Amino acid sequence: MGMKTKIALGAVVGIVVIGVVSANSGEGGDGNGGNGGGTSAAADKNTGDSGGKADGAAKADAGDKGASKASQAEQFKAFVAKNGTPKEKAAVAHVLKIQGADQQNDVLDSADVYTDFTGGLMGEGSGPSKLIASAFADWKDSKNGLVTVYDADGEIITNGNF
Repeated sequence: MGMKTKIALGAVVGIVVIGVVSANSGEGGDGNGGNGGGTSAAADKNTGDSGGKADGAAKADAGDKGASKASQAEQFKAFVAKNGTPKEKAAVAHVLKIQGADQQNDVLDSADVYTDFTGGLMGEGSGPSKLIASAFADWKDSKNGLVTVYDADGEIITNGNF
């Protein structure tokens, strides 16, 4: 084995060892990902005392919590009702369910929009589904997102980037 091969092999082994050590360093002995408290990091952020807030701010927080409890489809429809064109509003009225819009990491984001259109790619929803995909791109933003619009039978009608 040549000297360059030994150095390259040593570098690869070193990188693998570093990767294994860093992957295992986040685990705690309690089985909840090293968090230690049994709660998520997001829950830890939201456990603050609201006693020091002004009444208006506390009411605004309560309003935000109600908005976050709305389904993704309801949030999307509310956005389009406020910001969309009349044709987009008519198309979005056919949206039944949205999945994946709330989980984004800008690496490979994908969202699925389910509608009550029929006929698949060549059906009645072909044109309006493009408007739905366009309105979705206005609603959510990602560096590498793909939204797919489905008909009532689960067939793909269209997709687009967001």
